[in-house]
Amino acid sequence: MFSLAKLLPSACIICESFQDDLVCLACLKKLSNEALWNYECCRQCGICLTADELQAGRCDECRAEPPYFDESYCLASYDSSLQKALHDLKYTKRISVAHGLARVWNDILSSRLNYLQIDFALPVPLSQTKLCERGFNQSWEILRRIQIPSTMQKLAFALQRHHASQDLVRIGSSSRTQMIKGMFYVNPRYQRLIEGRNVVIFDDVMTSKATLNEIAYVLKDNGASRITNWVLLRTPRYKIKRLQHV
Repeated sequence: MFSLAKLLPSACIICESFQDDLVCLACLKKLSNEALWNYECCRQCGICLTADELQAGRCDECRAEPPYFDESYCLASYDSSLQKALHDLKYTKRISVAHGLARVWNDILSSRLNYLQIDFALPVPLSQTKLCERGFNQSWEILRRIQIPSTMQKLAFALQRHHASQDLVRIGSSSRTQMIKGMFYVNPRYQRLIEGRNVVIFDDVMTSKATLNEIAYVLKDNGASRITNWVLLRTPRYKIKRLQHV
């Protein structure tokens, strides 16, 4: 039988070479070798640890000022080759890229996270205004394609967000922390459902921790028991320090 793949080949979301899958085997192998899973990272916020932090297992910042979330699992550094693919998804509306990003997550992390006792997985939400502008929530588009145990359920609308008057990407971390307060709330329909439950929050990028920390605060204030972050890309320290002076 003639294959349409020969007529309309797909392209790797990383190297953009034409082939049958959205991520070629060479790129998948490279990403697997570079994944943050291979490094000693803070068990709470997922950032790579310095030599002085290794024994504690947490970064100095999380030890000095513990966030409300309990642990984080991050796939790759923001400097990795996945950055361009994520930008293509968010800013050029290439929804097919979400399949490729989820494929990378599934191949590298899914089986390693199956042991976690999680009840629900929620994406970081967009405000209705932002959702209308973009047309989709990139975190949900990736999360909905991620493999999870049968005992775990994905909830697309349990968490809601008010619209921010300023783009948080363009401001420093201290201002971001202040602006994000009161930004999120739990949909009343789901409030009783999350009480006493272990919840995963999925985000495409973690930078200053402000967004995920505020979400964890809101969820625990509404009765959630434990909050775990799943993050596609983790911003490295040198970029965070740069943002602190913006």
